[in-house]
Amino acid sequence: MRQRPRHFSPSLSTHSPKMKARTIFGFSVSLILINLASILEKADENLLPAVYKEVSEAFNAGPTELGFLTFIMNFVQSASSPLAGILALRYDRPTVLATGTVCWAISTAAVGVSRHLHQLAFWRAINGFGLAIVIPALQSFIADSYKDGSHGTGFGLLSLVGAIGGIGGGILATIMAGQEFCGMPGWRFAFLMMASVSLVIGLLVYLFVDDPRKISPTYIEADVESVRSYQLGGKAGLARPSLWRDSLTAMKSVMKVQTFQIIVLQGIIGSLPWTSIVFFTMWFELIGFDHKSSAALNSLFAIGCATGSFMGGFIADRLSRIYPDSARVMCAQFSAFMGIPFSLILLTVIPQSVDYWFAYAATLLLMGLTISWCASCANNPMFAVVVPLKHRTMIYAFDRAFEGSFASLAAPAVGIVTERIYGYDSKSISLANGSPQGALALSRGLLTMMVIPFGVCVLFYSPLYLVFKRDRENAKMASSKEQELTYNLNGGLGLSI
Repeated sequence: MRQRPRHFSPSLSTHSPKMKARTIFGFSVSLILINLASILEKADENLLPAVYKEVSEAFNAGPTELGFLTFIMNFVQSASSPLAGILALRYDRPTVLATGTVCWAISTAAVGVSRHLHQLAFWRAINGFGLAIVIPALQSFIADSYKDGSHGTGFGLLSLVGAIGGIGGGILATIMAGQEFCGMPGWRFAFLMMASVSLVIGLLVYLFVDDPRKISPTYIEADVESVRSYQLGGKAGLARPSLWRDSLTAMKSVMKVQTFQIIVLQGIIGSLPWTSIVFFTMWFELIGFDHKSSAALNSLFAIGCATGSFMGGFIADRLSRIYPDSARVMCAQFSAFMGIPFSLILLTVIPQSVDYWFAYAATLLLMGLTISWCASCANNPMFAVVVPLKHRTMIYAFDRAFEGSFASLAAPAVGIVTERIYGYDSKSISLANGSPQGALALSRGLLTMMVIPFGVCVLFYSPLYLVFKRDRENAKMASSKEQELTYNLNGGLGLSI
């Protein structure tokens, strides 16, 4: 990996050519490529759920086995996420992102050529490892690229462009699934094609993306302080910087922040419905919708979520100027609450028939517009201001670790509830022409894993009204003290910035 420079001259200048951000027609090259990586990441995540029906037929797998494939990827991703925070302390984030992208590209290609279910499960686990490295680094990169007060818009935009990849990946896989390309099933060819594009994006990120830490005066000061510690370690016998000691310090700093604890607690429950949603494509096809109709429904939901995420972040940014301590929490609670009525309408009120495509389409679009705010309006922007700048990747990594590890249980839980409580039998149900009985059983399993978690999530956000302001002020005070100390020490050593 490309390591952050540790050997500086005694005098550093922020006007170094290496510290200028590259642009094309006024747009940051780094942000363009980062958003392209987000597009590919979301497309990769949506490939397998979009072809659950074909995978079920190819491997003779029911909802429980399919849910396990999602579980194993999400669990490995969650367990490995802290690694992103550790790597970001020592290496450039573009290098971390490129490494994760290559890892998920290789595993995506391997999924496309797997012949046995256990092979599929293994490579999905490797895919989760690659995503674990990429996602926290992406989030901290965005947090560093936008000013305070506009983080919601920044994260909303990232989600918006990422959704383009999710829509594209889902449509691509769903439409190609029923055809053959180069003598292989279309769903397998889609995985190989996605892997090739991901490799190219990974290479471009490595070559052309500049880490904000190289152009931010705050980060330059931090790097000077690291050099000072290293030089003193050689001269005065003090401890040299240690990756593991730095990582442990960052972990302790993140874990004791109450805002982080509360958001993670609600996220553990609030992520369950989103993990369950991977079964939507299979549910639509069990109702009787063909590949194109199912892809269109999923696309409308994804469009709603993408637009809603950007809209939620934008609204929260504006409201937080008036109510800086409570606006983001209120927006998040509104969004989580809206998941309850829309889940009930979608899964119980609308008749499960192909004659009601437009009713499903309208409901999914409105549902996506309103339930997708939490990450962009509250979670990610609040994480950005409750810890010091250098710990941002770590807080996003641990958020993924805790939330994802529990949320990964949702997919197999939907399968178990559907089969054992509501009577879904994969052996007696024909997937080729749809199955009203199977669709009803799956909808009830989805309903169980969506309505209750959405309601609990609303309640769990409430303590943030009391603790967010205090944690934000503590982080500001800590950053100010660090900068003042760095300035004084640098002056004492004759270092200039």
